Amino acid sequence: MSPIRTQWTRLIRFIAAETSQVHIGQPVDPKLDVGLAAWNKQTIKAYEILGSALDPAAQVTNTVLTVKELLAPLSREELKVVRCLGLNYSDHAAEIKMAKPAAPILFYKPLSSMIGPNAPISVPVVAQPVEVHLPDYEVELTIVIGKTAKNVSEAEALDYVLGYTAANDVSFRKHQMMTSQWGFSKGFDNTTPFGPCIVSNNAIPDPQLIPLTCTLNGKTLQNGNTKDQIFNVRQTIAFLSQATTLEPGSIILTGTPAGVGFARKPAIMLKHGDDSRVWIGHGIGTLVNPVVEEGKRTAKL
Repeated sequence: MSPIRTQWTRLIRFIAAETSQVHIGQPVDPKLDVGLAAWNKQTIKAYEILGSALDPAAQVTNTVLTVKELLAPLSREELKVVRCLGLNYSDHAAEIKMAKPAAPILFYKPLSSMIGPNAPISVPVVAQPVEVHLPDYEVELTIVIGKTAKNVSEAEALDYVLGYTAANDVSFRKHQMMTSQWGFSKGFDNTTPFGPCIVSNNAIPDPQLIPLTCTLNGKTLQNGNTKDQIFNVRQTIAFLSQATTLEPGSIILTGTPAGVGFARKPAIMLKHGDDSRVWIGHGIGTLVNPVVEEGKRTAKL
């Protein structure tokens, strides 16, 4: 099996100022942190890409469009299944005093939980007050599957990767600790940001050398590297594809490093008006999202 080859290096999805329509494109500036630029309302120019984000044959054109609104890099129609790993960093396992798992711990998120850059993270009424329910942040490298994978070997696992993006696996700890199944506590509507772009697998030959951070209101609370994953990207894809078809458009959140809020003393929780940012290196960039508690006046975007 040969790796997926894309014409683009970084892919964004956006509403264009020129057309008021949704397009995909490649940022003209290869070094621009598009997530940060979108939050700061800087001008972002992109070469239009003709075709689907999930089609490796999609063509990068010379047509330049202006980003009016940056969207999640895949639409909910393009997303298939959202799989997530829990407890997948050695330092995170240590901080919450849990043993390293013998196999990847898998949970799922509903598509209704997924949001894009700049969109508010919703803290629902059922998860308030925040001091009791402990809404938490988790920066995570996210795999985007680009072709149908089943019973994949570790040696060939990266051949099925279209690219990588970022996610913030927002978790509501009171609900999480009530049961052994984490899907409900991590799957409320409009709580899981992902983006701001997809970086092609061609540009990241080794996904185990990627720095990642999370900042809350300007303070860095997580500062890790994917080299510390318990189950690396190859192992994760191979394990999850056993007797299971991973369709193109499936994404996999690969766990979070140390520094989560509920493990701190005193605990840190997401609250109304907070500025939550996750950043991942190698061109993926910054995913900025304000926090809004349902029922309260909307935070200024």
